[in-house]
Amino acid sequence: MTRHIALGNQSLLINIDKWFQVRDIYYPYVGQENHLVGHAQKIGVYADGRLSWVNESEWERRPAYKNDTLATDNLAINSDLGIELNFEENVDCEANIFLRRITVRNTRNDKREIRVFFNHDFHLYGDGIGDTAVYQMDHNVIIHYKRARYFLIGLLRANKKEGITSDIDDYAIGQSEGEGYEGTFRDAEDGVLSKNPVAQGSIDSTVGVHLQVPGNSSRVVYYYMTTGKDFNDVYELNDRVMDMGPESLLKGTEASQRSWASQTTVDLSNLDPGLVNLYKRSLLIIKTQTDKGGAIIAANDSDNRQFNKDTYSYMWSRDGALVAIAMIDAGYPEFAKPFFTFCKDVLWWTGCMLHKYNPDKTLGSSWHPWVEYGRPSLPIQEDETGLVLYALWKYYLATNDIEFVQELYEPLVKKAVFFMNDYRYPNGVPVESYDLWEERRGIFTFTTSAVYAGLVSARHLGDLLSDKITCEMCRNRYNDLKEVLINELFDNENGVFLRSIQYEGGDISQKKIDRTVDSSVYGIFDFDVLPADDPRVVRTMKNVEERLWVGGKGGIARYENDNYHRLTNEATGNPWLICTLWLAKWYIAKAKKINDLKRALELINWVADCSLETGVMPEQVHPITGESLSVAPLTWSHAEFVDVITRYVEKRADLDISGTG
Repeated sequence: MTRHIALGNQSLLINIDKWFQVRDIYYPYVGQENHLVGHAQKIGVYADGRLSWVNESEWERRPAYKNDTLATDNLAINSDLGIELNFEENVDCEANIFLRRITVRNTRNDKREIRVFFNHDFHLYGDGIGDTAVYQMDHNVIIHYKRARYFLIGLLRANKKEGITSDIDDYAIGQSEGEGYEGTFRDAEDGVLSKNPVAQGSIDSTVGVHLQVPGNSSRVVYYYMTTGKDFNDVYELNDRVMDMGPESLLKGTEASQRSWASQTTVDLSNLDPGLVNLYKRSLLIIKTQTDKGGAIIAANDSDNRQFNKDTYSYMWSRDGALVAIAMIDAGYPEFAKPFFTFCKDVLWWTGCMLHKYNPDKTLGSSWHPWVEYGRPSLPIQEDETGLVLYALWKYYLATNDIEFVQELYEPLVKKAVFFMNDYRYPNGVPVESYDLWEERRGIFTFTTSAVYAGLVSARHLGDLLSDKITCEMCRNRYNDLKEVLINELFDNENGVFLRSIQYEGGDISQKKIDRTVDSSVYGIFDFDVLPADDPRVVRTMKNVEERLWVGGKGGIARYENDNYHRLTNEATGNPWLICTLWLAKWYIAKAKKINDLKRALELINWVADCSLETGVMPEQVHPITGESLSVAPLTWSHAEFVDVITRYVEKRADLDISGTG
């Protein structure tokens, strides 16, 4: 359940698997309307009387990105067939065009005709019901469409050509599901397609190009797909490809991506080149997972829909806020700005963020009930409200954009402050909400720390606008919260902070303690409740490292006996990249001399080693084999990596200046 390649421009997102098949196409929102829902777009080669699909076992595949860009450098080798394919792919940064430059190499001595086939198994709007595909002779292209979603496919043998027609040599459109139909890819097995020009319902299409390739030589073919909401849209983009040439579009996009990735304000000059490349790769991947409307999507690997027939393609405001902070601190505050407008627009009328959202600002699916103990209950994670304000303060510190703060202050900041001030028991303890893992309801160290950080940030924002009443409310509440954390959530018996407590039935005299060791307690120092070198924090984080370190592969599990995607009882849970990076943050935060950073760097390198060969980071890995598990790429994993590298570099520089090496 991984995607080795993600390509996108914040409107069109293309995911490619390790078999070089396009598996997800999201448009017009990143994370919403997946027009493939995992159905593979196959690529095949016909030569010497036989057809071989690139996903078959006889092919050796080497997926890769070019450094500092999203442009791919994927290599497929079929020694038996004597053919090599190199795929340079990208999504245009300015227009919704997916481009492929495919170099077809004949490794034999004789001249050969090599036919390359491309199959398209669209399920428009995610269902594949009532789709239409047509062959348009005037432009020599295939168009798949339904309602307001259109996809045009063309091929070119040369970068520029006369006229308006593409170079498709063969095509077929037909039924792909039901009544014994498999799809038109079967039609390619003899190297010749039927040229059926139209079909509707559950359909697919295949197009082919015929290349004359001399011995030990190569030929280039360009594949392109334009995307729009009607015929006019896709034809205008088809004209753009014809006028500018795919080579120009590919080079321009690659240059733009390199330029954007190099704009980081973090000095990476003394960092290992491999980590520098992974840092920039993470910046670029985070951008692909973010919709231009401001939604920072958790992940867009549609294979994960096997779990309750749902996906990670939502915006959780907690994940979004932490991603925004990482990007702000990396030197990209303007990238994060639309996120705050999104949060302002979707804030629940009471002043809190609800569970999760679709990128079009509608409410996402949820498994949290609105009733508990026979009484109404908000199905929220309160940290999601606090962290938005925490991130907004970070944005202001980076930009001094007081006008934007003024715009958001009344509808977002003040409403959230009043909610967080009121959402408590008489003793000052926050009312229960769901944990960041979304599995249990309680009063958590992480959540309380995040709300503390949000209120401190809101006070700073209120100071900017001279709102004394709200600032005083914030000050009183966050002071209460700090006292609550120390008095109620610190386990005096073991000398560490608890995962959570709970008042059974809402009765504050019935306190239930959860001593499960949970990596999320890192929030106690990361959200500035207590310093990282406070003895209580030190004992807490050492306890996390000792109890949650996974033998075998290593890394930190989420919490003790975590069963999510658990494959073996030999480990307390699978190691998660974000949890391991939280431990690295603690080592960085408490470092007093250069040598104190050694353990943090070990943890950073562990995470780098868990990345796929393309630099894509998963959510978690197998505790013994290190194989990627759950979704990939996970936006949060990339953001935590960016954040930790930023902190590591800055802390090392500070220690160098202070002469504490």
